[in-house]
Amino acid sequence: MPEITLKLNNFHAGQQKVYDESTRFNVLECGRRFGKTTMGVRIAIEAALKGQRVGWFAPTYKTLMEQYKEIRELLKPITKTSSRTDQIIHLINGGIIDFWSLDNPDSGRGRKYHEVILDEASIVRHLQDAWEGAIRPTLTDFKGRAWFLFTPKGRNYAHQLFQRGQDGRKGWKSWRLCSVDNPLIDKEEIEEARRDLPRHVFEQEYLGIPAEDGGCPFDIKAIDECAQEKLSEEKAVVYGIDLAKSYDWTVVTGLDAKGNACFLERWQSPWTTTIEKIAEIVGDTPALVDSTGVGDPIVEQLQARISNVEGFKFSATSKQQLMEGLAVAIQTQAVQFPTGWLVDELKCFEYEYTKTGVRYNAPQGLHDDGVCSLALAVKMYYDRPQPFMIHVVDERSDWQVTIDDAFDDWDD
Repeated sequence: MPEITLKLNNFHAGQQKVYDESTRFNVLECGRRFGKTTMGVRIAIEAALKGQRVGWFAPTYKTLMEQYKEIRELLKPITKTSSRTDQIIHLINGGIIDFWSLDNPDSGRGRKYHEVILDEASIVRHLQDAWEGAIRPTLTDFKGRAWFLFTPKGRNYAHQLFQRGQDGRKGWKSWRLCSVDNPLIDKEEIEEARRDLPRHVFEQEYLGIPAEDGGCPFDIKAIDECAQEKLSEEKAVVYGIDLAKSYDWTVVTGLDAKGNACFLERWQSPWTTTIEKIAEIVGDTPALVDSTGVGDPIVEQLQARISNVEGFKFSATSKQQLMEGLAVAIQTQAVQFPTGWLVDELKCFEYEYTKTGVRYNAPQGLHDDGVCSLALAVKMYYDRPQPFMIHVVDERSDWQVTIDDAFDDWDD
C-alpha cells in the first residue's frame, strides 16, 4: 500500500492543553503570537483528514487567502480538487475545507459543517449577525464544534462570547492566553514590548486583556468630562488645521490661553477657497497645519500669505506621538471641546497594533479630521513659547513685566 506523508506542526504545550480541554464552543482570547491561527490550521486539517466538512471564516478576503494557501500546500498530496476562485479544498477521502470572507455576514449560509473556525473574530465587523444568522445554523446537522480565535479589541461581541465560557454556560469554554504562553517566542522580545508600548496596548495585544474602551486610545469617561456645551468666547492663541483628503473635511480648531476650544469649523471646498478661508481665520496666530501629501503646497501658499504657520507631516511614528499627546491632554482634562460631531469622532477613533508599532485611525468609512485638527492644536498649544514674568528690584523701585510686553516695547 502506498504511503503518503503530511508534515504538520505539532501543538505546543499551551495549545495542547486547550485542545485537550475543549468542548463544543471554544473561545481563545489571546495575546499576539500565542499561535491561535496555527492551532486553527491544525484543527481544520485534523477534521478534514477524518473526512469531515470544515468551514474556515476570516474577517476579509486578504486574511482568508493566507490560510487558504497554507492549508492547500500542506494537503496537496491528498487533495482531489482545490479552487482559488471558490476557496474550497476537496480531499480524496471526502473531507472538505470551505473558506469564507466575513465581509458579507451571510457567508456560509445554507452549508453544513462538523467544525468551524472563526479566525481573528474580534475584528469581524458584523460578528454577531454572522454567527447567529449564518454560521451557528451550519453546525446543526452534525452537532458540530466552533472555535473563535482572536486577540481582543475591547469588550465587543467576541469578548462577550469569551465571557460565556467564563460564566460556565453549557457547551462553552474559554481561555485567556498570553504571548508568553507560546514557548517559541523570545521572552525578552515580550519584555521589550512591555517597555516600549503604552500599558493598555501591551495588556490587550500581549496579555489578551481587552481594554475597557475597546480600540479607542482616549478614555471615554474623560472625553465626556472634557466636553462642554459651548465654545469658549476667549481669543485663540493657537490653531490646529487638518486639510481635506479625498472626501474628507478640512477642520480648523482654535484653543484659547486655557486650552479650551474657542473655534471649531469644518468644510469641504476647492483649495483656493480653503486657503482664503484659513488665512482669514488664522491671521497672525500660530497654526500647525497638516502638510502631508497634497497639504505640502497648501502650507507653502499659506506661509506666503500669513505668518506663524508651521507644517506637520503625518507618518506612523509622528501620528502615534501626536495622538498619545492628545490622549494625555484628554485624560488630564487639560483641553476642552464642544459636544457634537467632534466628541463622536474621538469616541470612534481607534488604534491597531502592527509589527512596526501602533497605528491610529478612524474606523473604515468614518472620519478623523476633527481628531487630527484637535491633536495638532494641542501640540501647538504645548509647543508655543510661554510668556513669563520678569520681576526687577533695584534701590529706587520694585516693578514687573512679562517677557512678551518687554519684546513689544523693544520693537517700538
